[in-house]
Parts: sequence; structure tokens; C-alpha cells
Amino acid sequence: MTYDLRLFTMTKTFNWQQVIRILGVLLMTEALFMVIAAIVAYIYNGDDFTAIIESAIITVIAGFGGVLLGGSNTKHIGTREGYLVVGLVWIVFSLFGMLPFRLSHYIPNLTDAFFETMSGFTTTGATILTDIEALPHGLLFWRSMIQWLGGMGIVVLSLAILPMFGAGMQLFTAEVPGITYDKLQPKITDTARKLWELYLLLTIICAALLYFGGMDIFDAICHSLTTLASGGYSTKNTSIAYWSSPVIHYIIIFFMIIAGTNFSLLYGAMIRKQGKRLVQDEEFKTYLYSILGASLVVAIGLICTRNFEGFKSVELAFRDALFQIVATMTTTGFCTSDYMSWHPILLLTILLIIPMGATAGSTSGGIKIIRLHIVAKNIFYEFKRVMHPKAIRPVRVNRRIVSENTLSNTYVFISIFIIITVVSTIIMMFCGLTSTEALGCSLSSIANVGPSIGGFGPTGTYAALPDFAKWYLSVLMLIGRLELFTILILFLPSFWRK
Repeated sequence: MTYDLRLFTMTKTFNWQQVIRILGVLLMTEALFMVIAAIVAYIYNGDDFTAIIESAIITVIAGFGGVLLGGSNTKHIGTREGYLVVGLVWIVFSLFGMLPFRLSHYIPNLTDAFFETMSGFTTTGATILTDIEALPHGLLFWRSMIQWLGGMGIVVLSLAILPMFGAGMQLFTAEVPGITYDKLQPKITDTARKLWELYLLLTIICAALLYFGGMDIFDAICHSLTTLASGGYSTKNTSIAYWSSPVIHYIIIFFMIIAGTNFSLLYGAMIRKQGKRLVQDEEFKTYLYSILGASLVVAIGLICTRNFEGFKSVELAFRDALFQIVATMTTTGFCTSDYMSWHPILLLTILLIIPMGATAGSTSGGIKIIRLHIVAKNIFYEFKRVMHPKAIRPVRVNRRIVSENTLSNTYVFISIFIIITVVSTIIMMFCGLTSTEALGCSLSSIANVGPSIGGFGPTGTYAALPDFAKWYLSVLMLIGRLELFTILILFLPSFWRK
């Protein structure tokens, strides 16, 4: 995805009324999903029912107020307003989305409630909860639901179900991850609808398989929501390790891989019978090869360090390795094994994979395979250009020439990603973390992975962090989820200049 600041001069002034109106409509949509969580709370006779209903009422009132303040202005908004709406909606959704946790007093602290909610909507999966199983069913479901909503994107969902928006393209491009995207339909609203239909279908299939694989219906639904979202929130303190069933583990592995795949390609393969396009896609092949290679390295390391004997032990080592590599690369953050107990070299492998991410156009965070693939190809071609200065060797992906704008955008993105990570590591060290923990938390937050290293690994939580660190990491989660530019652009003076 490329960005041209000249686009911001298209409108002389902000259409604030339309921005407020859109935010109001989106809040009313959020309230609807709160009602679904309230129904779950009622079914299980939980003490969180009243708190969730009150949260829904407050949210819908705020949304209705936004619609009234916005008036009847239906003028199409411009590019600047599109970026502003996308940036604000994630913050606003988190502020109201935390109400069920606060009003129920299960997370009474404002900082903790916002951190947990922002981590959910951005599908990071970092938690401050030390006893997840103490939460009633309604809150556990809401916790999974916010990840599912954030997985495909709040605005993309709204474009799919609310045809009233007149800025579909601006909103879509500001939220969809990756350097480019495919239009499945001529209208961007139809594209959003098709993506969400596929997203819902895969979620239902995953829930059904998990249920028949041994989970109860509630856990199956909750984990399908967070698996397809690449979120990682679980209903159990020990995450997926709670279930020792290989069937459940492999089902989740498969759907984590699916969630990390470009949904446009998945749509083509599943609906349009274009499977050949999927298997021939360079990014997808690199994605699978990376998973397989890293998993084999870790599996061999586990076998050598754990002294495994027999087929079952070898299979367990491979399953643990595959699960953790897939969970990390897709930025899901589930765990079946505490990788902090692994050999330091294997732990380093996990640390290197954290920022990678899966494919563009998926629900995963991170840098994305396509950017790393482009950089690797360009480095290789640069050596050839040195040997053959007169040769013209443009970088190609899927037989298409990568434009200079895309190359520039890729290098700028990775550079900013590294700079933010370094600065954030220093800031977190000032908050009292060790250098490795500071680096791990920074990488995990901006890449939307969740579990980090040290005391913030798969068996730890972020509860011990000071409030400032939690607010800072919440900002990192948002920046990472919207792929840096969408948020950072808002801080440029040229963005606000009339």
C-alpha cells in the first residue's frame, strides 16, 4: 500500500460532521455485538449480564449522539478523513469495549481494562489477567469477540454491513494490511462483504471441528473466533496446553495457517476454484517454506535437548515445534508448550520469527512475508547488478514487476519498524525491564504477537508492568495493527494543514 501526502490537499477543510457521524454509527454496531455477549452471559446465568447490558446501553447512546451531532451530512469524505476515522475508531472502540470489564469489576483498573481491550481489538493477545478462568462466560465471550471483530477489521466489517458510507475506498485502504490488495468485486463494499462472508464461514467450520475434536461448545466457539482472528485469547489459563489432544492441536495449527493466508487468495481458491493461483503465489510458498523450515529446526533441537525416545515422543516434539512456530509467525500467540524452557538457540529462533508476520491481506500482524520476500529478492538482484552493471533486472513477484514506489514503501516501512522497536526497547528499559524483556515486549506489541520472552512469555502476563508501560504498549499495538503509516500520518503537520 502506498501513501501520497499530496492526496491530503484534495479537501481544504475536514468534514468533521461526517467523521463524527461515522464513528457514531460504528459505536452502535459495537453495541449490537455487546448484546450478543450479554445473551451468552444470560444463558450461563453469569453475574456479568447486567454490566454488559449497561455497557451496550451506554455505547448505543454515545453512538446515537454521534449520529445526531453529525447531522444529515452525506457528503463523501476525503482521504484525510478516511485515515482519521480509521485511526480514531480503534481507540473509540477500545474505550467503550472495556466497559464490560470495568462495570463488572473483574478488571476495575482503567489502565488494565484499556490494555486488555486494545490488545483484543488489535489481535495482539497480550493479557494482564492472572486467572482467566475466573471470568464469567459473558466476559470470556466478549474477550474473544473483540479479537474476531479486530481480525478482519472494524471498518471493513462496517463497509460490509453498512452501505451508507460514501468513502469505502478511503476507509478500506487505510485499514487493510499489506502493500497492496485485490478487489474481489467492482464495488469496495462488495469486496468487504465477500471477505467477511469467507471469514465467518471459516470461523464456523473451525468451531465445528474443535467441538467434534473434543472441546465443549463454548470453548470451541471462543477459540475459533480467536484462531481465525490470529488473536490468541484463550478461555484457559494454560491456553491450548489445557487440551492434550493432538486432534485439537492440529486443527488449530491448520486454521492458524489459514488465518495467516491472504483472504483474497483463499476466496479465489475456495469460492472461484482458483486453487492454482494460491499454490503458485510466491508469498504463500515462502510463507509455507518458512513455517516448515523453522519447525524442523526447532523440532530437531527439541529432540536433541529433551532426549526423546520412541515415535510418540518425536511426534510430540514436532507438534510442539510446529504449533509454536505457526502461532508465532501468524502472530496468534497460542501455546502448547512453554518455549521459555527451551534451549537458548531455540528461543532465539522464536525471537527472530516474532516480527515476521504471515502474508499480506491476512489477519496476522508483523512486517509480512511479502515485504521480506521483496527485500530478499532485491538484495540478490543487487549483487547481480554489481557484476553486470548494464543488465536491467527489475524485482518481480508473481511475474509482475515491483514498482519503485512499492520498493520505496517497503524499505521505509521496515526502517520505521526497526526505529520504533529500538526506541521502544529503550523506553521499556527505563520502565524497569531487562534489555531482552524490553526488546521482546516491544517486538511482540508492534507485531501484534502477544506472548513475549522472559517474565512476559507464554506462561506470564503483562500485569506487573507500570501503568505508563501499558499505555505505551497499547499505542504500539495500534500502530502495528494499522501498519505504521495510518497512525503516524496523523502526526504530520502536512496532514492537518488546510
